[in-house]
Amino acid sequence: MGQTKFRIRPHGMRQWLWALIRLPALLLVLMSSLFFFIHMPGTSFTGPLPALTILEQKTAVQLKTHVHVLAHDIGSRNIWQPPSMNTTVNYLEEVLADMDYSVKKQEFVAYNVTAVNLEVEITGSRQPEEIIVLGAHYDTVPGSPGANDNGSGVASLLELARFLSDVRPARTIRLVFFANEEPPFFFSNTMGSAFYAARCRDRKEKIVGMLSLETIGYYSDEPASQHYPFPFSMFYPDTANFIGFVGNIRSRQLVRQTIKSFRNHARFPSEGLAAPSFITGVGWSDHLSFWRMGYPAIMVTDTAFYRYASYHTSADTAEKLNFERMARVVTGLVPTIMELANQ
Repeated sequence: MGQTKFRIRPHGMRQWLWALIRLPALLLVLMSSLFFFIHMPGTSFTGPLPALTILEQKTAVQLKTHVHVLAHDIGSRNIWQPPSMNTTVNYLEEVLADMDYSVKKQEFVAYNVTAVNLEVEITGSRQPEEIIVLGAHYDTVPGSPGANDNGSGVASLLELARFLSDVRPARTIRLVFFANEEPPFFFSNTMGSAFYAARCRDRKEKIVGMLSLETIGYYSDEPASQHYPFPFSMFYPDTANFIGFVGNIRSRQLVRQTIKSFRNHARFPSEGLAAPSFITGVGWSDHLSFWRMGYPAIMVTDTAFYRYASYHTSADTAEKLNFERMARVVTGLVPTIMELANQ
């Protein structure tokens, strides 16, 4: 075949002028798109953190206890290590039973191995058919104790279960502990959350919002401790002292609603993003499974590998986590969740 030559540069004064006119318009479109992704209601907390309340102090102790059990006593947790998975499931069931929850199991098979999701439910008083799902995965990558990924999310979900055990929300609240989030399951229909979200769809359940608690325990006040993919590095702080609320474009309303409520109730730095799911990290947790079933879902995260050097390594251990800051996040999420559940 012959080759046809195409001009890729403006040719002549008129074309140069037209190119110069279009450039500002293109920049305006790009800036408008970025503003749409990153603009969030309310204002992130700044300045010195206030002293921990007695409630937050107790929460910090409970979080540390749970993470220590998961990361130190049990260690690496995945379906190719059945004793560790069984011990984790038993621990979660015991803690939830002590809170007087009735624990339901969803068993499923992936890679010819049976795994289980655990679910507890607080039935809504006025709109029980509308459901808020709070989730966290309890597995780890092989060889990692998973203190932050995702012992921090599991511990926080257990503490949220404790706080919510005696509430009577208008909508139903479910707390779900997922198996099989990490590779090789991730991004496939073998994720525990994929089985769960598909069952919700098959039952025609009305999930009005899902919050995935993913890697939320590491914080730093050092400059340049936080990183992002370009161009978001131009608009977000470079200090890893905040909690992030992240969703895709379809979940933008839920992102904005959740961070607005959190900022109203919590004195802790927070940042939000609603962006296309192809951006690295935006869909990297169990909320992805709910997107695929058409449900609005977001991730609550410390941004994982964008700030945490021990991500997915044997160095992901409990002493690196800041349980006092985790406690501030958890206690801030309680009224946030109740606001979502009472609409």
